[in-house]
Amino acid sequence: MTKFAGKTVVITGGGGGIGGATCRRFAKEGATVAVFDLNLEAAERVAAGIRDEGGQARAYRCDITDRASVDAAVAATQEAQGPIDVLVNNAGWDVFKPFTKTEPAQWDKLIAINLTGALHMHHAVLPGMAARKRGRIVNIASDAARVGSSGEAVYAACKGGLVSFSKTVAREHARHGITVNVVCPGPTDTALFAEYKEGAGNPEKLMEAFTRSIPLGRIGQPEDLPGAVLFFASDDAAFVTGQVLSVSGGLTMNG
Repeated sequence: MTKFAGKTVVITGGGGGIGGATCRRFAKEGATVAVFDLNLEAAERVAAGIRDEGGQARAYRCDITDRASVDAAVAATQEAQGPIDVLVNNAGWDVFKPFTKTEPAQWDKLIAINLTGALHMHHAVLPGMAARKRGRIVNIASDAARVGSSGEAVYAACKGGLVSFSKTVAREHARHGITVNVVCPGPTDTALFAEYKEGAGNPEKLMEAFTRSIPLGRIGQPEDLPGAVLFFASDDAAFVTGQVLSVSGGLTMNG
């Protein structure tokens, strides 16, 4: 399959669960993949796995909270792999505590990673897309942004902000042929979700509760997300922008 042949795709947090699955899926569809991650070793593992399967991928260390790091990674990608056609802002981090038990330093880190980091990436990539009059951006938010989630107040606030930001940028750049859409995962079996379960104090009970509450009867897997991301990034979604799609097994159903 070569739906993205000739396209350069950047995925932040590409060394993780959802990010890695998304990188691999784009590569299978013919994309040249740029795996951005703070953990270069994790990014290299994903890129090497793609190359072993005959795909094209390079790993880049990128701290999305640091604009100089973002600019350097974007410049290196464009030099080695060409202009960026698709940006997937996937990197994220969370602290699972009631809001009154969190500290301002944690708020700062949550905002820097989950909101400001995405702003840095947009600001670095959008001018090139606008000049070329084409581009696709897919932002990974969370169903916490749509309905709230106990123990994730600041995270939910950041993801809600990302949804609103995405809609605004979609309006601003529609005239440039750029689409901006959002995918909101529900509970998904990633390292971040494992930390969430441990923080709850009774992981087994929490898993049972989540599974019962999800109409499709299971927790999401990282591989459940790339299909929605690739749809928004594809020509099939050329007339779709400013939209939000939950991939949560029916846990949330928004009109």
